[in-house]
Amino acid sequence: MNILSIGGSDPSSGAGIQSDIKVFSELGAHTLTAITAITSQNTSKFGITEPVSPNMLKKQLESLFSDFKIDGIKIGMVYNSKIIKVIYKQLKKLKIPIVVDPVIKSTTGGSLIENNAKSDFQKYIIPLATIITPNKSEAEFLTKMKFSTKNTPEKVAKTIQDMGAKNVAITGFEEKKDKVLDFVLEKNTKYTISGEKIPKINHGSGCNHSAAIAYSLAKKKTIKESLYFAKKFTQNSIKNAKKIGKGIVITNVETKKGIKEELESAIIKFTNMKGIYKNIPECQTNFVFSKQKPKSIKDVLGISGRIVKAEKKVLVAGDLKFGGSKHVATALLSMNKKYPEICSAINLKYQSTTLSKIKKSKLTISSYDRSKEPKNVKIQGSTIRWGINSAITNSKKIPDVIYHKGDLGKEPMIIVFGKTPENVLKKISKIKG
Repeated sequence: MNILSIGGSDPSSGAGIQSDIKVFSELGAHTLTAITAITSQNTSKFGITEPVSPNMLKKQLESLFSDFKIDGIKIGMVYNSKIIKVIYKQLKKLKIPIVVDPVIKSTTGGSLIENNAKSDFQKYIIPLATIITPNKSEAEFLTKMKFSTKNTPEKVAKTIQDMGAKNVAITGFEEKKDKVLDFVLEKNTKYTISGEKIPKINHGSGCNHSAAIAYSLAKKKTIKESLYFAKKFTQNSIKNAKKIGKGIVITNVETKKGIKEELESAIIKFTNMKGIYKNIPECQTNFVFSKQKPKSIKDVLGISGRIVKAEKKVLVAGDLKFGGSKHVATALLSMNKKYPEICSAINLKYQSTTLSKIKKSKLTISSYDRSKEPKNVKIQGSTIRWGINSAITNSKKIPDVIYHKGDLGKEPMIIVFGKTPENVLKKISKIKG
């Protein structure tokens, strides 16, 4: 999947083009870039801005559109009217998701758009937006309306929508003791999205949020699904922010994180895999990740509900909890006992096409026959433990996949194992239906 980021260059890599590259790469997409301006800034202060020539921006965009299939676009810093008009002419006929992040000022204080370019931004950029994501001050800047009992979030959002944006999400329009609220206005509905308030001034969260929306929309998710995904993704990036320079912290979207965040990130990627709904079994799916040397299912993190199929969509029903999974966690415990490096697993629907792909791949495969299960095992309820142990007793290599073809009243199943959730995802990408 290719996503195009149009925006300014931030040498600190906290925001702008460099930030978008990190986000899209982390989410498994290829980033295409068109630079509108070069800035000098760091974590403490903003220096100067030098826009690229309109012809240079035009040539960047023409070279990309002539060579790549582009699945989504994010527009960030545009800076001046000449650049704005080039972007409009190149994008106006496209039928792909476009996310507009109306960056007005840098966190470190620099102006990211010329004052006389505001009207052209409203005229040419906002109508391109599948969704526009201003924060509270940016929404006020665009509409010349201060939030009040008269100028409600809905009224402000409707004013922006009337400028041509199909959907509007005003981020951080209200802050409570421990929550921050976003107001969303779609074509026929309105709602708020609540998130945890993280009292940490940072560089990059706005860019992360809009980039995550662009990614999710490119994966054919709805506006609402994309906003919830982006909210969680952005909050994690703030929580994991690092103090790299001498000033404010820079958000961090890298995978080196706690066990919960690592599994959560993998689940997001799994649910966004193209056609993955075909691999969800009747009993639904669970994705687990354990601590080192797990002793019981209480040491295994899993979903308290399941990953479920809703027509051609895949949704997460439940929260991540230690002990949240019984069956897949038990399979992992049995595997981990012999192979301690294996700490993650997921169950998938058994299909002959999937099995064929497994056999053609370089993955190591093993199986067991549930019809041979001893009666005393069934009585004790240790079916999964017996099955996995049967499959690995004589194995000389660590199985990547273990399957069984079911039994009377028992659904056949495939379980994919790996060292980490990310390792499991790589294996799934080779075998999914």
